[in-house]
Amino acid sequence: MKIKEICEKLGLKVYVEGNGDQEVYQGVAGDLLSFIMRTAPEGAVWVTIQNHVNVAAVAVLKDIPFIILASEREPLQELIENCAKENIALASSNLGAFNLCGKLYELGVKD
Repeated sequence: MKIKEICEKLGLKVYVEGNGDQEVYQGVAGDLLSFIMRTAPEGAVWVTIQNHVNVAAVAVLKDIPFIILASEREPLQELIENCAKENIALASSNLGAFNLCGKLYELGVKD
């Protein structure tokens, strides 16, 4: 499913559009950056509550095109700027991480 379709279907607040036409089939959830660096598949959507500039750096390292901040987290300006610079889509959801992952799974995004 395309990033922009996920944003629309889940009613996400979009901060950076990134490449909205990119397809995303896998996902990863986690807040420990070293865990994401070890386990995240390339091209995945990343669900997290982490809200700092290092999130964008890890996304670049793992070729993650889409980050969703769960639990009504609002991204810091420097995270928005770094995601825009790296063309990483960045959005937030009012859903908690668990429920957000369930919704992504229903849309066809798998582990």
